[in-house]
Amino acid sequence: MSENKNDTAKAKAGLGSEIVSLLKSNIRDYMMYIALVVIMVFFTIKTNGGFIQARNIANLINQAGYVAVLAIGMTLILILKHIDLSVGYVAGFSGAIAAILLTKYEVNVWLTILIVLFVGLLIGLYQGTLVTRVGVPAFVTTLAGMFIFRGLLALTLQETGTIIIPDKTFNALSNGFIPDLPVGDGSIHVLTMLIGIVAVVLVIFGQIKARKNKLKYNFKVTSTPVFITGLVFVSALIMLIITVLARYQGIPWTAVIVGVVLIGYNFMLNKTCLGRYIYGIGGNDQAAELSGVDVKKVTLFAFCSMSVLAALAGILYTSRLQSATPNAGVAFEMDAIASSYIGGVAVSGGIGKVTNTIIGALVIMSLTNGMNLMGVDISYQYIVKGIIFIIAVAFDVRTRKKAK
Repeated sequence: MSENKNDTAKAKAGLGSEIVSLLKSNIRDYMMYIALVVIMVFFTIKTNGGFIQARNIANLINQAGYVAVLAIGMTLILILKHIDLSVGYVAGFSGAIAAILLTKYEVNVWLTILIVLFVGLLIGLYQGTLVTRVGVPAFVTTLAGMFIFRGLLALTLQETGTIIIPDKTFNALSNGFIPDLPVGDGSIHVLTMLIGIVAVVLVIFGQIKARKNKLKYNFKVTSTPVFITGLVFVSALIMLIITVLARYQGIPWTAVIVGVVLIGYNFMLNKTCLGRYIYGIGGNDQAAELSGVDVKKVTLFAFCSMSVLAALAGILYTSRLQSATPNAGVAFEMDAIASSYIGGVAVSGGIGKVTNTIIGALVIMSLTNGMNLMGVDISYQYIVKGIIFIIAVAFDVRTRKKAK
């Protein structure tokens, strides 16, 4: 009997030491999740539970939508060791175009969205060509773009000022929720719960498949107890958020849009040649070029992608406000860049995941949301976000140096 107790104690000690070792060796990957949990717990306590209420969680998702979309595009740019400072005012200008098309010319909402995204593509082609063909540094090109599109935004709204958008379909993109199934008593959003269950199943099967592939090629994996513990934690977290949303109005359309963009870009980066080229160029562009990779075309794609996503972000932001304003776009690029770096994009390029970038965006927007609930002055909000940003980058630089 005592031997069984000793074996159990040893197993627990071994499990604990493995988890600690895993956290230490992968601290860069886990720190953003730890930071998000700490921030959410802190604001939940400080707001007497107001932060974690269903209405605020839905509001947080809608607030974070445009930043998350921008950050996904910015991740590609930063992996390639470039930067795009124009995305904020590209988003603001795109939102103004959408508002004019919908109100002044009464263009169909879906056609309006396509036109705005196409304008984003043209902007990306213009800036990407300057960087790749003319040889103007990305910093200079996009800084000039920041001035240009800020001016265009002001000119576009010069006569009308703020444009109120009455189109319900357009406004629902960042204010509406997915419809429910015609079952149940309405106390819980059934479709949201089903989506949550499907998401958990997909995560579990995906992680099991990835683990089997690693074992197949003799890669190092965590022990079975640690692996199961991780799956249980992630599954519980997903179902907790889903349940909170299901007891309100369900999943916001913003989450669906961001989810589609995230899945598409995550697949592209991890499962396609283009994704490998992006990481390869970010790691060593000269070696990639010598290997036959067309560095200019890949870089042009990244800038086009960034501007299209900036246009989408402008649509989401304008939809959320239900209006286009001359101040739209202010500091959007800062939130996108900060989200990417907090999400683990390496300052030196070549490393980054769009899935982690989403967590970075949630960290930034949770700070903003929580401080707004507490009534913190906007001046202090900028200071706090700046401190968090520099700590994240300094932490990343130090841990990567130690890893080497």
